[in-house]
Amino acid sequence: MTLSVTDKRAVFRRLHEGGCFVLPNPWDVGGVRRLEKLGFKALASTSAGFAWSLGRLDGQVSLDEVLAHLRMLAASTDLPVNADFEGGFADAAHDVAANVARVIDTGIAGLSIEDRKGPELYPLPRAIERIAAARAAIDASGQDVLLVARTEGLLIGKLDVDGAIERLVAFRAAGADCLFAPGVKALPDIRRMVAAAGSVPLNVLLMGAGMEVADLAAAGVRRISTGAGLAAAAWAGFEQVATMLRDAGFVQPVEAAYS
Repeated sequence: MTLSVTDKRAVFRRLHEGGCFVLPNPWDVGGVRRLEKLGFKALASTSAGFAWSLGRLDGQVSLDEVLAHLRMLAASTDLPVNADFEGGFADAAHDVAANVARVIDTGIAGLSIEDRKGPELYPLPRAIERIAAARAAIDASGQDVLLVARTEGLLIGKLDVDGAIERLVAFRAAGADCLFAPGVKALPDIRRMVAAAGSVPLNVLLMGAGMEVADLAAAGVRRISTGAGLAAAAWAGFEQVATMLRDAGFVQPVEAAYS
């Protein structure tokens, strides 16, 4: 590696200052290497992709396992890595802050905190308190780590777009550096979120072929992530070929795999 952790964090901060960039989500070092070669400028972890690689469901990986995983990803590349830090692995704001302090030490350049616990959202005042605690922990560390505040309401059917925007605006006021409401798909809704975010960058999750990077960039989206999309595609391909092996007795060779 040629860049220090400080350098990688500075690069990541600059990426958010203008334009639009794509943030793909690998779950292992092999994926990191492929994405480096493809020219991406930054990466993000995926809680679901990592959990699936361990044979578990999303949300079934421990804090210590996630910290070790993030340390490995961050140390493997000169690209900045944003941590999918789920809900901070705690309910109480002070415990979120303590865990944020721990994840900063893994060398990540940014981290996201969700407002969800299982199938429910935290009440808005509690969600704000948790984001504010994460902000305070980053500030106390003296490290330039980007804080992404993420509302899960659209994904789990607990909020409409207006409700998601209300939360994003509140999280911006609590000190978030970037805002994220996975599940928003329609360009008019995305433009509304961009407007509500103001000078704070908005992250949008690609969900389906109808969403295209060029359209999102034109709408003012600053960064675009894939979430579990790459992992889901990889496992779908794996199962397709394994099914071919079971049912037809052969595996269709992929020449690129042997080069």
